[in-house]
Amino acid sequence: MPHTLDAAAVHAWCGLALEALGRDRERIDAINVYPVADGDTGTNLYLTMESAARAVDAAFDGHAASGTAPGLADAIGAMAHGALIGARGNSGTILAQLLRGMTDVLATPPAPGAPSCDAEHGTADALGRALRRAAASTYEAVAHPVEGTVLTVATAAADAAEGAVQDGDVVAVARAAHEGARKALEATPGQLAVLGRAGVVDAGGCGLVALLGALADALSGERTAASGGVRIAVGAPAVRAGTDPVAVVAEAGGCGPDEHAAGDGPAFEVIYLLEADDAAVARLRTRLDALGDSLVVVGGDGLFHVHVHVDDAGAAVEAGIEVGRPYRVRITHFGASGAARDTAPERVERAVVAVVAGDGLAGLCTEAGACVVSVRPGEPPASGELVQAIRQARAREVVLLPNDAELRHTAAAAAGQARAEGVRVAVIPTRAAVQGIAALAVHEPGRSFDEDVVAMTSAAGATRYGELGVAERQSWTTAGVCQAGDVLGLVDGDVAVIGADPAAVAADVLDRMLSAGGEMVTLVLGADFPQRLADRLERHVREHHLAVDTVVYAGGQQAPLLLIGVE
Repeated sequence: MPHTLDAAAVHAWCGLALEALGRDRERIDAINVYPVADGDTGTNLYLTMESAARAVDAAFDGHAASGTAPGLADAIGAMAHGALIGARGNSGTILAQLLRGMTDVLATPPAPGAPSCDAEHGTADALGRALRRAAASTYEAVAHPVEGTVLTVATAAADAAEGAVQDGDVVAVARAAHEGARKALEATPGQLAVLGRAGVVDAGGCGLVALLGALADALSGERTAASGGVRIAVGAPAVRAGTDPVAVVAEAGGCGPDEHAAGDGPAFEVIYLLEADDAAVARLRTRLDALGDSLVVVGGDGLFHVHVHVDDAGAAVEAGIEVGRPYRVRITHFGASGAARDTAPERVERAVVAVVAGDGLAGLCTEAGACVVSVRPGEPPASGELVQAIRQARAREVVLLPNDAELRHTAAAAAGQARAEGVRVAVIPTRAAVQGIAALAVHEPGRSFDEDVVAMTSAAGATRYGELGVAERQSWTTAGVCQAGDVLGLVDGDVAVIGADPAAVAADVLDRMLSAGGEMVTLVLGADFPQRLADRLERHVREHHLAVDTVVYAGGQQAPLLLIGVE
């Protein structure tokens, strides 16, 4: 069966790209020495991709609600728009332009007589032209293009893709682009002096390699083009995740005349969305270019994303006001000291931020002293929401409880951004709310941060978790085939029991979990789980498992039906 570049492939690409950037975020941050050694390229790419993925999810949801299926133009257009409005930093802004360049080709209306946009524009030739347009558009967006950066890597990817077009296979084109980008990335230290001195490859280019690997995997349906295998360090000094990029630059002998470490160049990064026409934006480019450096303006059709480094942040914003309507203005002071921010008198010493679903759970965590991020099923929080919750906690030290295995990358990205703002953040990898409850139970603000984090992590790790859900459709599970409407009992994330009676399935799950021992059972009831069934489960534990206590909470969550914790 031939592989196709269609809306489903774009949707899959978003998910795989977000996963890849989440996995590589720290190592990309660690090698971020150009144009500013502020250690946030990986985080900015992740946040931008997160916005793009959410936009594609929304497009699919909108079409599903109307009983239609999105086309390629819908999906790639949503991806580009989501990246544009959510772009972070220099790297995220360039990523938004790369996606817009692809959209210029893949979302173009079909020629007269063509059977459909997807049929004409999902071909190997179209992908090759889309990657070429993407690479060219980044040079147009950057005021002063520099080789040895993501621009060079994108061009190499387009060159390699065009060389594979004759095969007529979109997978071959994507794999060629990925391999071409990977080879170009490894050559970047020889093209850009600051990279060579630091002994690393370009951080933005590293992110692009990860994205192209995800594209190849999405089109092939195989995990064969993962971003791993790229050497990020090509000479001394060695670089690893957690390394301070400013220190890397200093050890390597400082920056050249066109490069600066954090604090050595313009004082502020200014970013905003701008509603304006093309002629006005052309004037804005000239004005901002005179004010600072690292100028990137991307977008079109009346909406642009502006990024620039300047000493006079007010002037950069005023320039936007003169030509249109700027909004979502973000100004970051490169030289801001985390220690200075920590001395703000209104800050408390420590806070816990917990992600929960359901009013009952929210109230329970609030009573335990946590700042709560409430979510609904199927609507996980973005990292920006978690960052905002951390800020609102007004604490020097924050413990973050994601309470969902799927939020590990989101929580890590939020923590990284908060740390850049001077907050000490620890993420405890809680995979379910019952593990978060266990962690909160041993939380003691009076002891040292490290001791508190260790104790909370230990309590969460010692808590096995189970849950009851309802199958939405027929599917294969680790316990066999389930039908729509079946009650599913999960243990530590895997389906262990399939049945029809919620109480019977829950009792079976409890027996399986307690077979390995336990002293305390926690039951968190969903909004549709009757109290009488909870009473039956409590009696079951009392009668069949001696010396095991049970505590029941009304969680109020829509899903799952029941959460079970065994400590």
